[in-house]
Amino acid sequence: LFFSPPSQYKFRDLTIEELKNVSKTYPNFTFSMDTYTFKDGSQKDLLNFSGTVPVKYGDSYNIPVCLWILDSHPFAPPICFLKPTANMSIVVGRHVDARGRIYLPYLQNWSHPKSTLIGLIKEMIAKFEEELPLYSLSSSDAARQSELLSYISRITEGETDMKSRSKTGGRNEGCFNKITVVGAGDLGIACVLAVAAKDVADKVVLLDLSEGAAKGGAMDLEIFAVPNVEISKDFSASADSKVVVLTVNSLGNAQTYLDVIQSNVDLFRGIIPAVSHYSQNAVLLVASHPVEVMTFVSWKLSSFPKSRVIGVGANLDSERFQYMLTNLLKAEVLAKDAWVVGEQGEDKVPSWTSCNVGANQTEAMAARNSREMVANRAMEVLKGKGQRSWSVGLSVADLADSIVKDKRKVHSVSTLAKGCCNINSEVFLSLPCILGSSGVVETVRLEEDPLVQEKLQSSASSIHDLQQQLKL
Repeated sequence: LFFSPPSQYKFRDLTIEELKNVSKTYPNFTFSMDTYTFKDGSQKDLLNFSGTVPVKYGDSYNIPVCLWILDSHPFAPPICFLKPTANMSIVVGRHVDARGRIYLPYLQNWSHPKSTLIGLIKEMIAKFEEELPLYSLSSSDAARQSELLSYISRITEGETDMKSRSKTGGRNEGCFNKITVVGAGDLGIACVLAVAAKDVADKVVLLDLSEGAAKGGAMDLEIFAVPNVEISKDFSASADSKVVVLTVNSLGNAQTYLDVIQSNVDLFRGIIPAVSHYSQNAVLLVASHPVEVMTFVSWKLSSFPKSRVIGVGANLDSERFQYMLTNLLKAEVLAKDAWVVGEQGEDKVPSWTSCNVGANQTEAMAARNSREMVANRAMEVLKGKGQRSWSVGLSVADLADSIVKDKRKVHSVSTLAKGCCNINSEVFLSLPCILGSSGVVETVRLEEDPLVQEKLQSSASSIHDLQQQLKL
């Protein structure tokens, strides 16, 4: 083989096979190893290949491009740039920004093995034939723009202005408490605003994976310049995040519930490996639906330890439950040990983490009955409280605050429940957990209650059956 990726590439055989296919179809491409500098200033030696793709736009053109292959290829999409020569200027459009960075639906929806480099280049050609990304300059224009083109060239070779800022004594972004929110829908926007309002992080990155220019809430965030919030379509903007919040849900035309979940799984295949690559020590916080299944999927796709993959679970319900016990039902003593656990939705159940309900058996029974009456009243009130985007966003900010600031606070979150309540399958359920900078520090033991255990086991069984039908 003309070129072989180094051992740092986790899936060398698959990468080599792709390189062979590209070389056969586009023999003008050249391959090399070069240093790529990410937005946060970190560097890595990566494989890149440069060449031209043939485009017909009235006449025939050869558009110069450069593709950087991440070492998690083919499970993460490449980073793509135009490579304008001195007599070319970039046309900013739907698929190209002012730096020459290329954005395509194919990249945003990247999913191995469906997505390939050959398929990417074919879509690149098709999109460039709809909207030519470069035009020729006159000699005088070329001279005036030489400095700009030199800067663009440095960017396409992996250079960024972050590197120059760090050399001049600017604050190292790697030391920041950075939180990335993936998905610019209503929930994603709500999470960004809540995290910013609670001053949880020094910087919040919103990864907008929608096709085309920023619109809706993401556009409004740009217009009104929310402090310390960056909006990007580039996964590398998430690098070195302490917490990555997943809010995306597929909006496909699925007909059945299983199809909807499978569509979400397919979407996560293109997201989780990429964010895990850029933030290898992050805690993944899943807010996508159904949260138990998507947390399991995130755990499997990321290969992170179970402690660093959690779902929002019943945190919001638990906080509401405790608030109602204290402020509406005046049961303040009970509230500190009260939790909503299990499966998010109708199958959630109240539980307790303290056994001090009476000095003897008679008092214990009376206290337990009284406690259950209060809990049932609170749960009835909870049923009338919907979960709006802004309320879930506040819950996400609450969880992120405990993680980033290492508060060691107890929350009811979706965690791997295997081994709890005689559950033997790999499923995620909401349980009271102590959260810190490494995610779940410890799972708090629940009071033994046959009804609660039966409910948790039933939820675990149905979730496991559903997971078995998914294609991961």
